[in-house]
Amino acid sequence: MTYTIHRYPAELIDVIRSRTGARVTIRPVLPQDADLVADFFRSLSSASRRNRFFRTLHELPADMLGRFTSVDYHAHLALVATVLRDGAEVVVGEGRYVVTEPGAAEFAVTVSDAWQGQGIGRLLLQRLACRAAAEGVTRLHGDVLPTNQAMLRLASAAHMNLVPAGDGTGLMRAETLIPQATARKPCIEIGAALAA
Repeated sequence: MTYTIHRYPAELIDVIRSRTGARVTIRPVLPQDADLVADFFRSLSSASRRNRFFRTLHELPADMLGRFTSVDYHAHLALVATVLRDGAEVVVGEGRYVVTEPGAAEFAVTVSDAWQGQGIGRLLLQRLACRAAAEGVTRLHGDVLPTNQAMLRLASAAHMNLVPAGDGTGLMRAETLIPQATARKPCIEIGAALAA
């Protein structure tokens, strides 16, 4: 199999410690991560998958999995949080932004049920905002189910505005303006300490 990999942003690779002391690697996704990403979404609870996709989805369709792992790292960036389990890399968190119009990007963050509450979602969101700012994005937004309390708390902690999405679906929209000073900071220094 042949992959087309745009310039891989190795500068975004980082190793951090979770709040429980576990070693977690944060890195941009690669096309060859398809199986890892598929396993990650498969491992989520039904509620977590519904929170992410707004519907029941047991398996990522092949075309979606391709879009999730073949990104250009500019208009579409995906980061994964991984740990080693029995010598194999396992994804425990995933976050991405996709530029939807000049200066604006939609984001999504998902953390494995067992790893929620350890600061991984917050760190992924901070790193996404930092990289988006470096790519000229000034507004970040994402839709959230009103029952997704973890994401609503994360958005609130990140000082995002929470308003009805306005499309009649009952979704909430989390949105924020990204300070341009963020674009001048190295992203791996953003939110590096996960200690409470």
